[in-house]
Amino acid sequence: MNTTSAPPGASAGNCWEDLVTVALLGTERRTPPGCGPGQDAPTALLDVAAVETLRRRAGVRPARAASRPDPAAPDPRPPLPAAAAHRLTLLLADRPGTGGGSRRGTAPDLMELLPQWLALANAHGFAAPPQALPALLDTARGRTDLRPAALTFAGPRALWLARLNPEWRFALRSMPGGGTALPDSAEPERVQQLWQEGLFAERVALLTAIRTRQPAAARELLTTTWATERAEDRLMFLDSLRSKLGAADEPFLEQALADRSRNVRATAAELLSALPESALAARMAARAGSCVAVDRTRGTPTIVVEAPHECDPGMERDGVVPKAPAGRGERSWWLGQLVEAAPLSTWPRRLGGRTPDDIVALPVADDWQGELHAAWCRAAVRQRDPGWSRALLGAPSAPEAGGPGAVSLAERSKLLATLGSAERAEWVAGFIGTHGLSEAFQLLGVCAVPWTGSLGRAVVDALDIARDAGSYPWSFSGVMGLAERCLDPAEAVRLEALTGVPDEPEHAAPGAGSYWSEAFQRLVTTLRLRTTMTKELTPPTST
Repeated sequence: MNTTSAPPGASAGNCWEDLVTVALLGTERRTPPGCGPGQDAPTALLDVAAVETLRRRAGVRPARAASRPDPAAPDPRPPLPAAAAHRLTLLLADRPGTGGGSRRGTAPDLMELLPQWLALANAHGFAAPPQALPALLDTARGRTDLRPAALTFAGPRALWLARLNPEWRFALRSMPGGGTALPDSAEPERVQQLWQEGLFAERVALLTAIRTRQPAAARELLTTTWATERAEDRLMFLDSLRSKLGAADEPFLEQALADRSRNVRATAAELLSALPESALAARMAARAGSCVAVDRTRGTPTIVVEAPHECDPGMERDGVVPKAPAGRGERSWWLGQLVEAAPLSTWPRRLGGRTPDDIVALPVADDWQGELHAAWCRAAVRQRDPGWSRALLGAPSAPEAGGPGAVSLAERSKLLATLGSAERAEWVAGFIGTHGLSEAFQLLGVCAVPWTGSLGRAVVDALDIARDAGSYPWSFSGVMGLAERCLDPAEAVRLEALTGVPDEPEHAAPGAGSYWSEAFQRLVTTLRLRTTMTKELTPPTST
């Protein structure tokens, strides 16, 4: 081998970077370092790279030994049962497929079961096996949806490791105070020191922690530096007041309506509108009420709308955005914001003592129904009002999938989230029974897991109907993927009858029968695996 080395005066680090550059560009475009006349450039590049590799391995100068890191904090939680620890290793070793139910084959997608496994392990209070922590942190680094559960399960050792590996620093950012103990409100000097001198993330974590325990103390802490904070910081701090929001916050939020930042003003207005007894809510109620009334002179009582003709300074101060988005009329844009911010208790008083169901059922003149009902939908979601949500959702068996008030499935999903989990599941089951699964994917996403018996049966029945009709199976891949994670595992027995290859109707998609068979086999296998996972994580009962 030619022992060509780095040019005189070139450091090993610079020479290696030069070699990498030449390798990327090609020897025809860049001559390798140390390549003499007549030498074959590619061979010279490899020779120099070999010498530099040896130099990098053997030529490191001894350095002063670093002090050993302090041991990780002990994890007092009980260890995983042996079978559950083995299952975790298998789950972490699996790699995601192409996603959803569109993959072929009958094997479960183990990575998609990891969130449920972590939830079960955390519910039982088990500690993560130390040898599994690197793989667990690597997985959480690539999947932000797993981080809260994964870091809870990983415990204090994960934070210890994160301080030693830059690739796992997300764990420090995800934990309040970067994993360090936050001062208690009983330590006012430490609280003030961290609030005045801490990093932004530490200050947010401190404010959030105090707000959870003592809402008034957190608000008072924020007022001490509010005037000197940057606009983007004020916005983040103000957002922390969503937790434990109450009437006592109103004076501070009213002052924030005059903030220099438009985003801060908008957030303050949104928070005030969530307080039905606030002065802002009263102002919005008066404005919205003046725009909407019932015309009793017609044969059928009808809602009539007179949208605002201008967005005055008072409206702007209270959070109304004056400039409408492209394609929206200004007056309808202003009306929607007023109705959304007005307390829903305004409308029974304003509209003749009618109930929400009666109000939603009234006709609306001059094509204002869509705008008005959409604003009521947003108000019901913001104010978490189940009575108005029920009225706007309507009966799940209504002929029109759009419902009486909600104008989109996305709005329906948000309205459903304001209802209790059992009522939500019953409504979606009724919707699927009438309209099938083609429009139900978003609605299923807001239902509690595992699905109730009636909802699970509705989904399975609809899938069976789609299979027998020869429907394109790929259209239901998303629902099938949800079923694997959300169906009650007890449904596996009933699903066995659907795992065979059905007779394909003449108009069926080619190969649809075998696809349906594989999909149902995978569903049954996954449900049984979930049952096994639950047993492995269930502590033995003492006799």
